[in-house]
Amino acid sequence: MKPKSEKFILWFKEISHKDVPFVGGKNASLGEMYNSLSKKGVNIPDGFATTSFAFWHFMKKTGLKEKIEEILKDLDVSDIKNLQGKGKKVRDLILKSEIPNDLGKEILRSYHKLSKKYGQEQTDVAVRTSATAEDLPSASFAGQYTTYLNVKGDEKLLEAVKGCLASLFTDRAIFYRASHNFSQLEIALSVGIQKMVRSDLASSGVMFSLDTESGFKDVVLINGSYGLGEMIVQGEVTPDEFYVFKPTLEKGYKAIISKTLGKKDQRFVYKKDGGIVKVKVPVEDQKKFCLSEKEILTLAKWACIIEEHYSKEARKWMPMDMEWAKDGKTNELFIVQARPETVHAREKEKYYEEYRVETKKAPILTGIAVGNKIAQGRVHKILDVNKLKEFKKGEILVTKMTNPDWVPVMKMAKAIITDEGGRSCHAAIISRELGIPCVVGTEKATQLLDNGREITVDCSEGLKGKIFAGKIPFKVKRYNLRKIPKLKTKIMVNLGAPEIAFKTSFLPVDGVGLAREEFIIGEKIKIHPLALFYYDELKNFKTEKLNLRTEVSDSRLKEIIEQIDKITVGYKDKKKYFVDKLAEGIGIIAAAFYPKKVIVRFSDFKTNEYRELIGGELFEPEEGNPMLGWRGASRYYDEKFEPAFAMEIRAIKKVREEFGLENVAVMVPFCRTVEEGEKVIELMKKYNLKAHSEGSEVYVMCEIPSNVILAEEFLKIFDGYSIGSNDLTQLTLGIDRDNGNLQKIADERNEAVKKSVSKVIGLCNKMNKYSGICGQAPSDFPEFTEFLIKEGIRSISLNPDKVIKTILCVEKIEKRKNL
Repeated sequence: MKPKSEKFILWFKEISHKDVPFVGGKNASLGEMYNSLSKKGVNIPDGFATTSFAFWHFMKKTGLKEKIEEILKDLDVSDIKNLQGKGKKVRDLILKSEIPNDLGKEILRSYHKLSKKYGQEQTDVAVRTSATAEDLPSASFAGQYTTYLNVKGDEKLLEAVKGCLASLFTDRAIFYRASHNFSQLEIALSVGIQKMVRSDLASSGVMFSLDTESGFKDVVLINGSYGLGEMIVQGEVTPDEFYVFKPTLEKGYKAIISKTLGKKDQRFVYKKDGGIVKVKVPVEDQKKFCLSEKEILTLAKWACIIEEHYSKEARKWMPMDMEWAKDGKTNELFIVQARPETVHAREKEKYYEEYRVETKKAPILTGIAVGNKIAQGRVHKILDVNKLKEFKKGEILVTKMTNPDWVPVMKMAKAIITDEGGRSCHAAIISRELGIPCVVGTEKATQLLDNGREITVDCSEGLKGKIFAGKIPFKVKRYNLRKIPKLKTKIMVNLGAPEIAFKTSFLPVDGVGLAREEFIIGEKIKIHPLALFYYDELKNFKTEKLNLRTEVSDSRLKEIIEQIDKITVGYKDKKKYFVDKLAEGIGIIAAAFYPKKVIVRFSDFKTNEYRELIGGELFEPEEGNPMLGWRGASRYYDEKFEPAFAMEIRAIKKVREEFGLENVAVMVPFCRTVEEGEKVIELMKKYNLKAHSEGSEVYVMCEIPSNVILAEEFLKIFDGYSIGSNDLTQLTLGIDRDNGNLQKIADERNEAVKKSVSKVIGLCNKMNKYSGICGQAPSDFPEFTEFLIKEGIRSISLNPDKVIKTILCVEKIEKRKNL
């Protein structure tokens, strides 16, 4: 039997991860999974690969090596015209050459054997390239070469194989090798021939065993759309997006902590005579997720198995980038590719970078942010690939969508903005690898942004990417987290936006002292909870028993219903929409800091803020002073609002019981009397929310003088206090904090406020109850922080941008006090 180094063909069953020199990274990975992971339940379609020996045999028999060297001898990749001309010459040369007879026969013999295995005369296969230096953690050649789908028949297979070999010399591949110091003829190309999965009749997508933006390790990120997977990579759809939390998935929980419906209006399907074609997706299907929850969990489990296997082989953590497909005929799921994720696998130092734009201006355009950086430059809009040579280093590339041919200019760009695409599209993948900010899916960047216009691209605020006119001032802070000291006082973080939770989790904090529901409700749900609870009555104009606060016309009511329908696509039960989306927002935050404690404050909107939500005008009174109006605890037990509070409780229960995130405690805001507190706790019992035990504590905000005066009574029914120093100062001193004329008095360091805080902390310690502060004062006044530590406060919770500064301040205080 011939050794592998002398074979033209290797079947997946003959290949392992050690065979990269023979079949390249992609095919070595397929063989590794086929042999090692199939027995663990991971489905891999069978296939075979041509070898590097076959490649060099082709080059030698055709005399191509010398001819290509001659063409490329004066290659200049910085000259786009030079690059494009030489690349075309080499590709044409390969395509005009004939595959040697002995190699061609071996390829076709293997193809006939694969067809027989699947019970077909000429089975459909995917023909993909795999370079011998590809998909290594230190070098990602992914996306550089050509793939052919739905290839059937001997002649078309050999044509596809030759096309793959020619793609070794696409402009982007030549450029990539040159920029990574690889010789142009040092790398061989293997061609993988794999049984197709009929995902054109179902769905497909990509999957990562980490969060691609932050590098957060404990989630699986799944993107999916209808049809063949090329649609996602090309950025022509915004895919469905799912996050699954690994630690509780492994414990058996249904840990899908986030589901986001994409815009899946087109898909690639089979053409009758081979190849693929783009078709429209029916509107009803667009409103549905492309995977069931059972399928999402299956894929996530496979991702964990694959990551664990490759990490064990590498003897270090190895995050993985995978492609999956669902067969529409059999309803089976398959993994069709897996490679090391190349961005976060390379990171060595543990740094936390903080970008912050300094402006109150509104952005001129928004989209989906990729990365967390900010960049400035002049717009260079390119709508035609033939214009790429006009692009100059340091400009901001604006286009509809990129593809691998654009890589040479993408590397020269300061930032990239596209009309189309989601977080798994080509522009996003390459920008992430290059470490430059990118905003995709803006829909109208090419219409609004003129050539030469100076702009600022801001990806520093979670998922929302912002484009500002002109040069906007911004700051960058970089912290070495290995040098952050350990403290006796717990430092926690205040958080409202789930989008920044994974990134924020890298801060050296002890958990979340205040997770606000208001951002999730206002920015994600956008609809008043009672408008969702009473949706059926509103839709059917049966409002006589609802005691609406504002009488509205039928046309206005119809408009509200249309807005609700648009936002809640895919949800017949609108109450479930509220519960699911609130649970997902809380779940992302809780997962980011797991198993550290996350204190979730129940909703604390004021009436004027609730009225701003869709349908809010129907259920909210107009108050002269909403700050002191119907808010906090007084809402929850009110029969008008209780159904909404019950939905909040259901969301917390889902986070704890379905997601398995038992690190979530709850907090009651603006609780004016002890009796109110008792009523709220009774409601929790009524709706079966676990309370007063480890991991399910019930805290109360200390922000009203009555909370101080009756602190002992409040602490008998609650597990501790979180001091809201802003409201406590305002109400102690009788000041409207929005009145600029009175701000010189509104100071937490006032003796009356400090005496209140001192009393509360002392009582908490005496009664062995939690004491924390989540107001602004410790961020602004080091002397107030010293006062809190002296009084014995257990935790200080701050906005993310103040954490490092406060830690260093507390370290000095604790050293000085010998704590």
